[in-house]
Amino acid sequence: MTNPRIYLDHAAATPLRPEARAAMEQGFALWANPSSPHAEGRKARAALEDARERVKAALEWEGEVIFTSGASEAAALALDAVNAVHDIASAVEHDAVLRGDRPEWTLPVRHDGAADLLALSAESRPSELLVDDPENRSLVAVQHVNSETGNRQHIGFAAEVIHDNGGLILVDCAQSAGKFPLPRMADMAIVSAHKYGGPVGVGALLVQDYALLHPAGGQERGYRRGTENLPGVLGMMAALEACCEPYIDPAVLAPLDALAAEVRALGGEWLSDRLSDPTPFIRAIAMPRLSAQAQLMRFDMAGIAVSQGSACSSGTMKRSHVLTAMGLADDLADRTIRVSFGWTTTRPEVERFCEVWLDMARRV
Repeated sequence: MTNPRIYLDHAAATPLRPEARAAMEQGFALWANPSSPHAEGRKARAALEDARERVKAALEWEGEVIFTSGASEAAALALDAVNAVHDIASAVEHDAVLRGDRPEWTLPVRHDGAADLLALSAESRPSELLVDDPENRSLVAVQHVNSETGNRQHIGFAAEVIHDNGGLILVDCAQSAGKFPLPRMADMAIVSAHKYGGPVGVGALLVQDYALLHPAGGQERGYRRGTENLPGVLGMMAALEACCEPYIDPAVLAPLDALAAEVRALGGEWLSDRLSDPTPFIRAIAMPRLSAQAQLMRFDMAGIAVSQGSACSSGTMKRSHVLTAMGLADDLADRTIRVSFGWTTTRPEVERFCEVWLDMARRV
């Protein structure tokens, strides 16, 4: 009998929690358009609004919640509808934030992955950005936890600097919601359900006040186009409420400590060593003398799913913009894979990954 495959790409998508599946089934059973005035529509609207309040309670968010089709739509909504003139983003943001003609200016990061907030000083940034003028306001996007390295930004300090300069802060919490406390000092925050065991295709933009945005559609208080995904919203809510503290038992990830020592001894690099605030659920590892693409194929043949960089951009075979922004040498970046862990990850799976990584590195 073949061994079951091991999925270690939870930063891309975490398996659906049973609580979410049950809630979605309830949503399908009472499905109607929540905007319809008939009895079925009113029942659906009541379920939607109850889910909205429960999501706010689970996240301890005192502002408003706009349900979306996921993090990418939430980012687009924030950038397109915000009552601000200029866009700034850190160099390690997700492609959904960096894509197209945005941002106007990129906030650099240090070699440890932390946003260089000193660059926001008047001496360093373009003079027209982050001026204390409500008519010329800037929106600054800063990711909470990076999807490729697991590094966590100091959002409290970032928000203080940005607010002192008259700006707004948008925080991408796709990789942190359900795992870490939400940074409530954010003006807006992005949440994605499938990162913590909710269904794919649903997320939210959290806003402190609707006044931060101008209306862009007919649904969600007029701030979104498209009928709400009621089953998805109920699944998102249930999965969020099922998250616990800690998100993963530390004992499950304990074998990684021994692997880190072996990686260093073999001439590889454990990228958490250089991060300003590494988090436990996403790890980036560089293997000596073997490209990440070759590693992915060999892991796949061994029954283990890992990734190279963000899942939304890894299919392009481009070098990681995150690792480049951190100043990693091209050769090192090209030998780096990402492993990430979720609520279904078991200690034997982690041990098996460590075993295969070491065998591969020693053979090379």
